[in-house]
Amino acid sequence: MLIDTSEIFDSIRINKQEAQERQPAALCEWPGCQNKATHPAPKGRDNARAYWRFCIEHVRQYNQSYNFFSGMDAEAVARYERDALTGHRPTWRMGESISADKNSTANFEDDWHALCTLAELNGRAGARPRAKAKLEARTIFNAQGKALQLMGLNADATLGEIKAKYKALVKQHHPDANGGDRSREDRLVEIIKAYQYLKTVVRER
Repeated sequence: MLIDTSEIFDSIRINKQEAQERQPAALCEWPGCQNKATHPAPKGRDNARAYWRFCIEHVRQYNQSYNFFSGMDAEAVARYERDALTGHRPTWRMGESISADKNSTANFEDDWHALCTLAELNGRAGARPRAKAKLEARTIFNAQGKALQLMGLNADATLGEIKAKYKALVKQHHPDANGGDRSREDRLVEIIKAYQYLKTVVRER
């Protein structure tokens, strides 16, 4: 015999909004403040996932004095910026395999044989060096264009303009400038990558 349980469950359902309203509002953690805590603020570099809860007035006051790089020397800051380009993940040189036996040439010979066979089948073995050069040139051009576009710059932007735009974008997207909000970190990493690349290809005029 089937039992209709809908009425039973209806009687125990909780209105989400009502439940939230019944919960006591968190208070600002600033000493002596009794206002509602409406904004998170990072506790520091060593506590990346820990946040203070402040009211709007005190989160602004906190952000003015907060420095993510406090206690780090110039070399450590530069190293952090470099690591940010890869999301602070480990990297290896192009073509390097951490699992392959470096003394063995079997894998290399197999890969080279397969590559030559494919080139012959496609009928492009003789034209390969020239095609490769064209591809590299096009890739570099596209990379520069994408980097400039990502930073909102024109193709004729000078190195000085790129530096000024970079500083403005970092201030705009850094968590410190957004009340500890880390949702723009991916965008910030892309901006840092674009800037580091453009510094190597754009020359002072």
